[in-house]
Amino acid sequence: KQWYQRQGRISFYMTCSGEEAAVVGSAAALEMVDTIFTQYREVGVYLWRGFTLDSVMNQCFATHKDNTKGRQMPIHYSAKSLNIQTVSSTLATQVPNAVGYAYSNRISGRDAVSVAFFGEGAASEGDVHAAMNMAATLSCPTLFICRNNGYAISTSTKDQYVGDGIVVRAVGYGMRCIRIDGNDVFAVYAGVKAARALALEQSCPVLIELMTYRVGHHSTSDDSTAYRSIDEVNYWDREDSPVGRLAQHLITRGLWSTDLEESYAKECRKEIMTAFARAESEKGPNPLWVFDDVYDSLSDHLVEQRREMREHLERYGENYSLEKFMPVE
Repeated sequence: KQWYQRQGRISFYMTCSGEEAAVVGSAAALEMVDTIFTQYREVGVYLWRGFTLDSVMNQCFATHKDNTKGRQMPIHYSAKSLNIQTVSSTLATQVPNAVGYAYSNRISGRDAVSVAFFGEGAASEGDVHAAMNMAATLSCPTLFICRNNGYAISTSTKDQYVGDGIVVRAVGYGMRCIRIDGNDVFAVYAGVKAARALALEQSCPVLIELMTYRVGHHSTSDDSTAYRSIDEVNYWDREDSPVGRLAQHLITRGLWSTDLEESYAKECRKEIMTAFARAESEKGPNPLWVFDDVYDSLSDHLVEQRREMREHLERYGENYSLEKFMPVE
């Protein structure tokens, strides 16, 4: 987290602390045929579908084992094999993309929905308006899943809109909609599953607003105490945490215990830090890989730039820490 960034061991990270039920509950309600377009707090979606901790760490450390070849910012995962599109930094660009994919599903007769995750802050972007209007008018089976976590970086919801949240906007587009307690994993699962069934049955979009709270800072570069109180964060972390609520539900039914909770937390931390250490020790990608995958085949100007870069590294390589990267071939 923040201390790893301060130590220079990782450049950037964003957590989903406090939003675990909204993310994992949604993922569990979907099918593998459903194509997902995430924002940047949905690592739980990736993990649910089988993305490994090693894959997460290799991406965050930009190692040569990263499936995007170390060319993305940390947490900008990509998993084509899991039917999850690559994360984009630019807010809300994934939303119209999801609608376009859903339109393709509809005209091709595929029995699948397209899913766009975004926050309530991103809902202020024009891309979201255009996407919802297009989905409604073209009858695209799309699930718009909005994580309303209370803050768009430092801007609280009271300064973002005057209306009753995000869900009411669906009325203006003639869309079906539902608001769910995003900290109740069972409610999230049931609501998203029902919305998926409706979207497929009627070939229509559905807007889902998951009411939750961002316990963590916006990112490891943020200090949220500058714009909200510690007492506010502590309330949500201790009294209305989705993980805590699920644990209490299981404990009262004799399916879990505080001892198991502590043991499992230690086990998870060990697995995470082991993967962290493995990735940290891996070499970075071959510098010339930056030219790959831009086009189907390298254009003439990229061939020339690649040649110039190779010559530059051969001549001035001692000025770079090339031993930390895969060999230039």
